[in-house]
Amino acid sequence: MNSLARFLLAGCLTAAAGAAHGEDADFLRSFQGNFAGKGIVKVTTEAPTVNVSCTFNSDATSTSLSLDGKCRGLVVVTRAISADLKSSGAKYTGVYVGSRTGPAQLNGSRSGDAINLGISWAKEVNGDRKARLTVEKNGEDGMRLTVTDVDPKTGKTVVTSRIDLRRT
Repeated sequence: MNSLARFLLAGCLTAAAGAAHGEDADFLRSFQGNFAGKGIVKVTTEAPTVNVSCTFNSDATSTSLSLDGKCRGLVVVTRAISADLKSSGAKYTGVYVGSRTGPAQLNGSRSGDAINLGISWAKEVNGDRKARLTVEKNGEDGMRLTVTDVDPKTGKTVVTSRIDLRRT
């Protein structure tokens, strides 16, 4: 009887893991498409906020998400931004390109409608090499990209960019 219970428990856990993976696959694929929107960016935690307009092309599969976009601020400044994520179970890893310090490493996990990622910058930004990126599903056709960092002088968390996008 004990081995039957273990067998049934293992079967239930395997089915639950498969359902969770399927749920993550559908979640990732929901980011597929072209997006446009507006937001704010701060170069450092102390810098003034700059309003930006952005466009992104998102290529999503059951195990990956690739965001490729451009943001324009102050009429004349344009910056290419991209993030390539891969999922393995509940873990997400990847690379973010768009910082003036060079490519940054991403590591994190999904929580509800958001992928919460730690950023490891190539060089120091705001006194260290760490920040946070959240890629959040915002309704059926929306996405929010938020980067937060800690102000080295106050120790408080500051939003250094927040971009709200809608599928076009």
